[in-house]
Amino acid sequence: MARLATRASGAGDRVIDEAADTYRTCFERDRDRILHASSFRRLAGKTQVFVFPDDHQRTRLTHALEVAQVAVSISRALGLNLALTEAIALGHDCGHGPGGHASEDALSPYVPGGYDHALWGADVTLTSLNLCSETLDGIRNHSWSRPAPATPEGEVVSWADRIAYVCHDFEDAVAAGIVAPDMLPALVRDRCGATRSRQLGAFVHAMTDAAAQTGRIGMVNDYAAALSEFRQFNYEHVYLRPASQAQARAVIDLLQALVEHYADRPNLLADIDTQHHIDHQHSAVPVAGIQAGSADALHSAVRYVSGMTDRFACRQAMMLLGWSADRLPHGVGMAE
Repeated sequence: MARLATRASGAGDRVIDEAADTYRTCFERDRDRILHASSFRRLAGKTQVFVFPDDHQRTRLTHALEVAQVAVSISRALGLNLALTEAIALGHDCGHGPGGHASEDALSPYVPGGYDHALWGADVTLTSLNLCSETLDGIRNHSWSRPAPATPEGEVVSWADRIAYVCHDFEDAVAAGIVAPDMLPALVRDRCGATRSRQLGAFVHAMTDAAAQTGRIGMVNDYAAALSEFRQFNYEHVYLRPASQAQARAVIDLLQALVEHYADRPNLLADIDTQHHIDHQHSAVPVAGIQAGSADALHSAVRYVSGMTDRFACRQAMMLLGWSADRLPHGVGMAE
């Protein structure tokens, strides 16, 4: 590995001490724990761009896998720790709620300081896995609105996240007839082409070239500008189009109604990791000792609702709140 790569050490720096594994490094264990976590599996039912995606459209799960592929490709070329890179990439979006980024707007009023999927994932959703501090730091700080990650592997994942989503969200939007390749800004077409394969290859090579030139994690200037323009294009033509904003409003209404319903009825709350996808409210094992309307009830309600898949949240709204199907979110939504 390269000199600045993060080295695995024994059982790793964890909140709860553990014995080292005979055959796996601490970061390989983190990767495996995330892969087997229910919060990771539920990403298959959570919005990337499309609510209720068709068979070939991305979900949060396929997004996480594509981020891992891009990040590991870059880390391998740079001689970084592949297991740590993959663990951060696979876990980076486990804090997302249903309905895409609109869930953050929906849940923020109920969380001191607001709901940030990166913080929530590291500090709430994945705490039961007792992950290493380096893995949690990369998850907590993968968003560009957060401080820079403490490891080069975390920095790579932060870049890989942006690279992956601008490319695959554009591909999904083209397939849905929302945009066309010839609409891309000239700088993006000239530097990266109009297909996902060429775009990913161009950005990955731009990062490896930048590391060779500067010794730092980043991207050579023209390609960094192209990535920024590409992202802005997606926001203008996909994420913030009127249909997307209408869906975001519907997601916000749905999730806030569910949070308030559960906070007033904590007897309906269940352990999200063991009792999810229960078809009848009374079959859930309730979270004991929580008073209706309390801060604990509100936190537990946010935790429960944020862990739901899109379909489960919609089913709960129809079953518990009496919502009709035409009131539910549909169409193209938010991303990142």
